[in-house]
Amino acid sequence: MLVVIRGAGDIATGIALRLYRAGMQIVMCDLAQPTSIRRTVCFSEAIRLGETTIEGIRGVLCRDASSARMAAQSAAIAVMADPEASCVSDLHPDVVVDAILAKRNLGTTRGMAPVVIGVGPGFTAQVDVDAAVETMRGHYLGRVYYTGSPLPNTAIPGLIGGYAGERVLRAPADGTFTPCVEIGDEVKAGTVCGTVAGQPMVATIDGVVRGLLQEGVSVTRGMKSGDVDPRCHPEYITMASDKALAVGGGVLEAILNLTAFLGTHDAAPAIDAVIEAADVSIVGGYA
Repeated sequence: MLVVIRGAGDIATGIALRLYRAGMQIVMCDLAQPTSIRRTVCFSEAIRLGETTIEGIRGVLCRDASSARMAAQSAAIAVMADPEASCVSDLHPDVVVDAILAKRNLGTTRGMAPVVIGVGPGFTAQVDVDAAVETMRGHYLGRVYYTGSPLPNTAIPGLIGGYAGERVLRAPADGTFTPCVEIGDEVKAGTVCGTVAGQPMVATIDGVVRGLLQEGVSVTRGMKSGDVDPRCHPEYITMASDKALAVGGGVLEAILNLTAFLGTHDAAPAIDAVIEAADVSIVGGYA
């Protein structure tokens, strides 16, 4: 089974790891200059470096759909600088997963593949995707919606080690980002972790730098540019997060559930069969 994933950040990477380990072939699409924060666990780094390895799985940069197909067939995850996922028209994948996490739909439609899955807010199952997966930390994380939508974005990061918004590092100004520390470094509250236009980006809590933009990225004031983990476990920076893997498990469920009903390349009967078999009732938008 060939799956194209829009996005190659940390959540998209957690999805890719789950699907790859389940035997699927993966092609990921991201920006030519990715803005991923947790770069040590993002296959988007292959765009910058040519290749990267995450949890023992190799991701390689591919220039076109043909080379991406070959890489995916040869036990690697193919990564392309293709934010519009234009490769879909050439690859004809079995599944398209939108994991851009833009909080809105940036052009994904149900007709792109036999099964189309949206990740996070901005998607409605049975309208623009066949299923949607919850990304909000808490009781519903990883839940699959076969009708309805994930929870709206609250703009409040989830709690990690007792901290939420405090752990996020945001650009202090518009301009070009320059890091002053590296991912994995231990920092204290007050440590300058980066600068933009001569203005410091300062940590507000003690912890380990879990994520940081690479040098030279253009940022806007308030843009998320880093992340400090107060749990102080440096080994976490090389492993996909609990959230990423939970979301990946939801995507895997949706793919297996929907493709089990597909005898043709028409997804609509599959979705109807899933809903009827599950005897789903919707209360307050939840399935």
